[in-house]
Amino acid sequence: MLQRWLVRVVAARPGELRSLGWSFAYFFCLLAGYYVLRPLRDEMGIAGGVRNLQWLFTATFAVMLAAVPLFGALVARVPRRRFIPIVYHFFVANIAIFWVLLALDVGRLHVARVFFVWISVFNLFAVSVFWSYMADLFSSEQGKRLFGFIAAGGSAGALAGPILTVWLAVPLGPTHLLIVAAVLLEGAVLCARRLEIAAAHPDRAEPSRAAPSTGHAKLGGGWLAGITMVLRSPYLAGIALWVALLSLAGTFLYFQQAGIVAAASDDPAVRTRIFAGIDLVVGILTIAVQFLATGRLITRFGAGPAAAFLPLVFGAGFAVLGFAPALAVVIVFQAAQRTANFALSNPAREVLFTVLAREEKYKAKNVIDIVVFRGADAASGWLYATMRAAGLDLSAIALASVPVAALWFALALALGRAHERRAQRRASDGGDNVIANQTDRSMK
Repeated sequence: MLQRWLVRVVAARPGELRSLGWSFAYFFCLLAGYYVLRPLRDEMGIAGGVRNLQWLFTATFAVMLAAVPLFGALVARVPRRRFIPIVYHFFVANIAIFWVLLALDVGRLHVARVFFVWISVFNLFAVSVFWSYMADLFSSEQGKRLFGFIAAGGSAGALAGPILTVWLAVPLGPTHLLIVAAVLLEGAVLCARRLEIAAAHPDRAEPSRAAPSTGHAKLGGGWLAGITMVLRSPYLAGIALWVALLSLAGTFLYFQQAGIVAAASDDPAVRTRIFAGIDLVVGILTIAVQFLATGRLITRFGAGPAAAFLPLVFGAGFAVLGFAPALAVVIVFQAAQRTANFALSNPAREVLFTVLAREEKYKAKNVIDIVVFRGADAASGWLYATMRAAGLDLSAIALASVPVAALWFALALALGRAHERRAQRRASDGGDNVIANQTDRSMK
């Protein structure tokens, strides 16, 4: 019955269902764990001082610069089936350290700032590794059909996380929510391991572990190869610019949100509840769109127009915020842009990576998702601080962001056209996506 329902909702094909189910569960556990931590991150960012946010963003970028070469060296030497669990086990160990420090109340202000930086690194690394894995397993055509449903797993987790936070924050206390997040992250590791087996044997109920899989193959290459790939490829550079503009728009909105929420209340519990409430609304709206429309919209209109929807939302939102910089406007704007991002534009952006070579999917994508994104975060944070120091108020900064959204929109459409050309060439060459190739063979 579940298989019949999936085929109707997702347009999944024989050989894809088990991998699709484990991908959904993997992303669910991953984002549920993150969204248990996210309200703590936002509260600790305010506790560390709103005026210090640009320093926290800069510190995050510095940590990213150190972490990305280490990740590049890891993926070059360790097969996929091993390095993915290693990454998540490392973050679980970090969570345990934070739990001890917060439980013992050791240097709480400094721990809050470090935690803010850490979770910003964790979020991008964990999600980037997940989508690199998806781009490695699925083809462009499959991504258009399936990535919306897979992303719905993350949206369901993003919905479960705030619910768990609201439900358990009082009886457990905020500090002990770290344990809940660690358990969910270990659940993601279990799903990743089961997905590796399902991907290698898409049409067997009880697969043999002896069959060959790209999960056993090392990627090779240099530890800085991802950076050179981005610099040499106009297509990758275009995606990097798209991500940088996303970061700039998101950072400006985040800073405005922090300032307006801080002015609205000085109670940490109230502020945490506001952030968790936004997460809850976004989760409900996003999962509804992803289940019902994402796959169909991306398949029909293509990755470019779907990716271009988010700049439209930002442009309209900044225009309204420019004339009405109020708490209610920020909450609605934040909910709308995050829903547009998670439900449509982010799955479309991930489809753009399916036409890359395997090494590019892990190394170049990691550079774009982490170094470019957090570098743009840091630069945007200082730009925002400079604009505020120059005397610009929230309204003026919001209105100045509207032309940036227009440029971002045009770039998304251009990337969509480039993706279609690459997808056609890749399809004629046979591609190297694991599930796509094995599913094709099972249908012959």
